[in-house]
Amino acid sequence: MRVLLTGAAGFIGSHIRRALSEAGDEVVAADLMLAAAHGPAASPPEGVHRADVREPEAMARLLRGVDVVCHQAAVVGAGVDAADAPAYASHNDLGTAVLLAAMAAAGVRRLVLASSMVVYGEGRYVDANSAAVEPVPRRRADLDAGCFDHLHPGTGRPLRWAAIDEDSRLSPRSLYAAGKLAQENYAGAWAAATGGSVTALRYHNVYGDGMPRDTPYSGVAAIFRSALAAGGAPRVFEDGGQMRDFVHVRDVAAANLAAVHRPLPGFAALNISSGVPISILEVAELLARAHGGTPPVVTGRYRPGDVRHIVASPERARALLDFTAAVHPADGLAEFATAPLRSVAAVGAPQWR
Repeated sequence: MRVLLTGAAGFIGSHIRRALSEAGDEVVAADLMLAAAHGPAASPPEGVHRADVREPEAMARLLRGVDVVCHQAAVVGAGVDAADAPAYASHNDLGTAVLLAAMAAAGVRRLVLASSMVVYGEGRYVDANSAAVEPVPRRRADLDAGCFDHLHPGTGRPLRWAAIDEDSRLSPRSLYAAGKLAQENYAGAWAAATGGSVTALRYHNVYGDGMPRDTPYSGVAAIFRSALAAGGAPRVFEDGGQMRDFVHVRDVAAANLAAVHRPLPGFAALNISSGVPISILEVAELLARAHGGTPPVVTGRYRPGDVRHIVASPERARALLDFTAAVHPADGLAEFATAPLRSVAAVGAPQWR
């Protein structure tokens, strides 16, 4: 199968490229080589075309003879401030729209889209009777008092987290999240208009070798790793009880391989996760122990807009793609503690023009 892979030189894209090639697929690899992801003056790896998904002519050339597009190219991270918004809208949303138009013109009707858990916003919560409850924003007075859990709006008792599924309400809370939801919406509309198929993979907390080092846009696992490498302690916000799902990048690559080879009708969004919930404090402790470094420090500090808990249900990906993560977080994080990371200067969001 001939696959156009965008973002092929990135953290996740490079693992997907390897998985596709090892499976015998012909990979047309493309990457813009943004300095924010690769450092200044970075050159494409051998076999990777330098290309911008926002350029119709470039996409038309690369789409010749392609059977399916695996779209990973994106500006990542939450967005440090409002000035980043044009970069996210240009590279992620406009780029996806241009790519979809080029696919329609080229007669390519299958897309695997890199989406994210961030489209959900807050996680799913239940009360003491396991009834679903829509959480209200946490109050600053409660946070200042060290009460970090969401409270039931009627009883004032802490709510419990529950696994979130793909039918849950979508409520993006960052620039990146808004863009990811826009990408899903463009792709869904494209599928309806063309009769094409889209599998949107909502990645949960991805980590693994080749992850960028500490930048304003890094994931928390890499930030903890960078602190340990510098001889410091991982600094954990709130009480460390925030629950997440950490999925190894090799499993993310395997999920993309499955999606490429198992087309689903219309638009399908799937959580890609390990299926093993873990707290942020446990992540920091695992990394510190495996690294032989300083134990984490629980700071009690908070960021008012942060999500308290978000944990994935992996059932739909298992049913539709026959995908089950192979790497348990305890094993993967222990490996990640000494895995090579990507050195990238903290250059911030890219130019949007």
